[in-house]
Amino acid sequence: MFYLTKTYKNKGAEMSTEKIYQVDAAFAANAVVDKQKYQTMYKQSVNDPDGFWREQGKRIDWFKDYSIVKNSSFAPGNVDIKWFEDGTLNASYNCLDRHLEQRGDQVAIIWEADNPEKSESITY
Repeated sequence: MFYLTKTYKNKGAEMSTEKIYQVDAAFAANAVVDKQKYQTMYKQSVNDPDGFWREQGKRIDWFKDYSIVKNSSFAPGNVDIKWFEDGTLNASYNCLDRHLEQRGDQVAIIWEADNPEKSESITY
């Protein structure tokens, strides 16, 4: 696989080196988020974080809607961060149940044992 390297230095001393892997063009062509969309999303997340995360919160199903997207305090002795306050969701429902109708017969989980000859496929 082809990759680039990026080296970080501090006062001339090498601190770390990072490998940056190139994405295969065929894989990138099927991406849900391309570079332009990513940059648009990133810009919104910086310029309007509350609006950005409110929009992202709508991508999953809530049993009870949240009232506040983010409620945080970084005061000394009182660091507190709450996301999607007052909301109630079910992770199992969002990861599995809501996909049953369209993907019920598709594999959801592939379990691989320590022995490579043993594996199981579990459908939704």
